[in-house]
Amino acid sequence: MTPETARLVRLGDYRRHSKTTYFERAELLQLLRLYSRKVASGEWRDYAIDHREGVALFSVFRHSHESPLYTIVKHGPEFAVFRGRQRIGAAKSLSDLLDIFRTKPSLVRA
Repeated sequence: MTPETARLVRLGDYRRHSKTTYFERAELLQLLRLYSRKVASGEWRDYAIDHREGVALFSVFRHSHESPLYTIVKHGPEFAVFRGRQRIGAAKSLSDLLDIFRTKPSLVRA
């Protein structure tokens, strides 16, 4: 690469002008924390992160060769969860959306 063709670009400037949507660090931490709990319980085994124009996707799988069990989508400032093509939840914040995956206590009878 010659000095005439080299061009320094700050990542922050590039992302501001890019139309691609990304998960922020705090959002990734929340997603990976949930993923870790589900892996420990044996429910999930693999994940994938995808970025497209205007959308960021976090998909989780039971087996890596199957379709995703769930896909968490960030579209602008909003989040949604899909199971296949069915939208099962939406929220303005990721933490509110992830409440869908929290296990609720159930009554156990003796």
